[in-house]
Amino acid sequence: MNDALLANELNTRFPGLDVREHEPMSRHTTFRIGGRVSVFCRPGSVEEAAALCAFLRDRGVRPFVMGRGSNLLFTDEDLSGVVIQVAENLSNLERTGECTLYAQAGATLVALSQSAQREGLSGLEFAGGIPGAVGGGVTMNAGAYGGEMKDAVTRVDYLDEALQLRSASNRDCAFSYRRSAFSDGGKLILGAELTLTPADPAAVKSRMDALKEKRVNSQPLNYPSAGSTFKRPAGAFAAQMIDEAGLKGRRVGGAQVSEKHAGFVINRGGATCADVLALMEIIQNEVEHCTGIRLEPEVKVIRELGL
Repeated sequence: MNDALLANELNTRFPGLDVREHEPMSRHTTFRIGGRVSVFCRPGSVEEAAALCAFLRDRGVRPFVMGRGSNLLFTDEDLSGVVIQVAENLSNLERTGECTLYAQAGATLVALSQSAQREGLSGLEFAGGIPGAVGGGVTMNAGAYGGEMKDAVTRVDYLDEALQLRSASNRDCAFSYRRSAFSDGGKLILGAELTLTPADPAAVKSRMDALKEKRVNSQPLNYPSAGSTFKRPAGAFAAQMIDEAGLKGRRVGGAQVSEKHAGFVINRGGATCADVLALMEIIQNEVEHCTGIRLEPEVKVIRELGL
């Protein structure tokens, strides 16, 4: 179906849906990089998200579903297809038991960790500085400072490929390093239950404040980025390998290896996807030359939609 016709049909079928045509993805990723997508949608409820996915499926359209865009690098080229963003409109948080919280997929990990702290629950302090949303955090088993989502998630509610509502236990999620059963797409995460440990709110806040200070002192938070650019190799640290290869400060166009933390490729201003990819290849080649190890990207590069 023609993208413009599809957008018109969406506006007719879903009068309250936020539908945008030719939307720049640079507005929706923490890298602030990306060309335009032909149709961009933000559903306002779980029900609307499910109905939207069913509508698109019946027309043979497979959407790309994203959260806050914290681990994505979109191509500079315009893309044909549909992007669904699960964000502010699906971000409710609630305490559901003595030790449990439930978070919709669009809730930020920062808000989730802060909610846990206020409720006197420990186990999400590590997530206080991760810029993504719960859906993306579950998908990639986000983690920092020794904690990962797999340590807290006990149930994930999602729509499967047939748009049936399903629930997955922690075991069913098949969590591993920066991966889960949801990493290959095809499923729409709606929310997650997390089981935590009762603790003194002041003690939890103290731990979060200490991690925040560590993050501010060590990471280039004043520049757009996608966080850690490469996955951690077994028994080593990507940032250390990049630093020892003499790559701190290396630049291609507007993209630069951070001088503050070599594990981050940052957007110094006007960086393109091509700049970042060229710099990533330089890093991979130089580190492989020095160590024999080829770093694997952690950032997900989006070159086309609907696949």
